[in-house]
Amino acid sequence: MILDPRTMDSKDVYRFIISAVVPRPIAFVSTVSAAGETNLAPFSYYNAVASEPPLVAIAISDRPADPKDTLRNVRETREFVANVVSEPLLDAMVRTAGEWPRSASEFGVSGLTALPSERVRPPYVAESPLQLECVLYKEVPLGNSILVVGEVVLARVRDDVMVDGRVDPAKLAPLARLGGELYAALGPVLKRARPKVSRDTGELAG
Repeated sequence: MILDPRTMDSKDVYRFIISAVVPRPIAFVSTVSAAGETNLAPFSYYNAVASEPPLVAIAISDRPADPKDTLRNVRETREFVANVVSEPLLDAMVRTAGEWPRSASEFGVSGLTALPSERVRPPYVAESPLQLECVLYKEVPLGNSILVVGEVVLARVRDDVMVDGRVDPAKLAPLARLGGELYAALGPVLKRARPKVSRDTGELAG
């Protein structure tokens, strides 16, 4: 089957893309407005993009006449927290995905606990095993999305998740986004050593 996005309805392109580019990590983004109203929403157009400085990027649908609360809050305060969604948080996370009124805090809707962050104003999700406190680094319009790039100014990780200076993926137990209403647990973790190659000769070393 050949698909040409230029001849397809935009909704069909969206449905295809989110089912083709999988699995996707989920940023459970907590923000606060200038007036102090908290918001919590999941985004799966999300990834790490740099390490010096540490940057993460979240693509948020652009609705010029009615920006999503997350985008509006980030623009007002220039801060957010990316919380990891672990398996036990699935149902609570899904509840926050509804189009709740701006006056409703998704922390209350989900039953999750908001705790004060160290470096930024938005609270973090206490039940999440890992949080990245971020300040806005850059906002980039891309297609029908706004790419929000945040600089990680502090990371908080549950003690049992860290092993030898690294995050243990099995202990983190992150959920991934698939297409439609589908999600995936981590499953088996595969390990392979990266080949060592001479850049001069192209020969494998060792």
